[in-house]
Parts: sequence; structure tokens; C-alpha cells
Amino acid sequence: MGVGFIVGPQVSAILFAGAVFGHLFLAPLALRIYLAPIFIMAGSNKLKHAEHLGSYFESLGIPAPELMVYAAGLTELLGGIALLAGFAVRWAAIPLMFTMLVAATTAHWENGWHVLPETDLTVPWEWRTDLIEEANTRKDAARSLLKAHGNYSWLTETGSITILKNGIEFAATYFIMLLALLYLGAGRFFSIDYWIARKWRNRDNC
Repeated sequence: MGVGFIVGPQVSAILFAGAVFGHLFLAPLALRIYLAPIFIMAGSNKLKHAEHLGSYFESLGIPAPELMVYAAGLTELLGGIALLAGFAVRWAAIPLMFTMLVAATTAHWENGWHVLPETDLTVPWEWRTDLIEEANTRKDAARSLLKAHGNYSWLTETGSITILKNGIEFAATYFIMLLALLYLGAGRFFSIDYWIARKWRNRDNC
């Protein structure tokens, strides 16, 4: 009983300190490290293949498609670099959130929520369960063809064969993560924002 009385408050204090420290440091850093390469690669790829993506953007009904390809590519590339460096993270999060919103509503919305057609892991808010059934039917047909006419064990040695449903899941997830960064900021220590803010605070205290 005595041990519990002594250890209990200590553990609570450690957990509280960990939660505060994680909120100020670990959580923003983890979000930035996770998101930065995704946006840098996506933006670089759009800029590299801008000529071919213009027609795709036009098919989605996006106005000035060629211009929007470059705008989206630069937003993602520069935004990803800003996240990686921890510079102007809150400002960078806003246009990145907008690109995710546009991607979700124009390119992925009609495909429902899930990216992969997983029957056993379908969330309650999936509104295109019909596509899951269709994708799984096609996946089974593809497997049968590959087993009958190909080296199926070699083809699936590094991963299973699947059919992308291509819903809004990834875009929505990135949007929520960016929203968290909009609230948390870049975090302490490993961000340019932190050191700029600290320098200005020290100047004001002088």
C-alpha cells in the first residue's frame, strides 16, 4: 500500500510530462517526418510529368488544368520542404490541406472511402461498398488468370495481387494530419520556427 501511494503519483507525473513533451516535440516532429517525403515526391512527380497530367486534370473538371498541375506540384514540393525543415509549418499546412481537399473531391470521391477493397476491414462510413465487391471480383479473376498462365508464386513473392479502389482514404488522412500540424505548429527543438520564435522572445526580453 505504501509503495502504491509513493509510486502512483510518480508514474502519473511521468506520464503527464511525457504527454506534454510529446505534444510539444514528438508529435509534431513525427507528423512532419511522415508527411514531408510524401508531398516532396508527389510534387516532384507532378512537375516532372506536368505535360501528361494536364489532360488528366482536365478530365476531372479542374479549370486551367495545365496551370493547376504546376500550382499543385509547387504547393506540394515547397510545402513538403517546409514541413521537413520545420519552417512556416502552419502557413504551409493550409495550401497543402486545400490540395488534399481538391484531390479528395475531384479525383477520389466517387470511389468512396477505402483505397484498397478490403471486405473484412470496411469502415461504417464507406458509401461505395458496391465497388469493393466489384474490385474483389476482378481481383479473383486476375488471380485465376495468373495462376493458370503465369508464375504466381514468383509474382506474389514480394506482395499480394490487389485492385486499387482508390477512394479518399489517403487524402482524408493527410488532411487530418495537416490539420493537427496547423494546431500544433512545427514543434520544439527540431524546427526553424522554434528557433526563430525563441530568438524573437529573447529580443523582446532584452
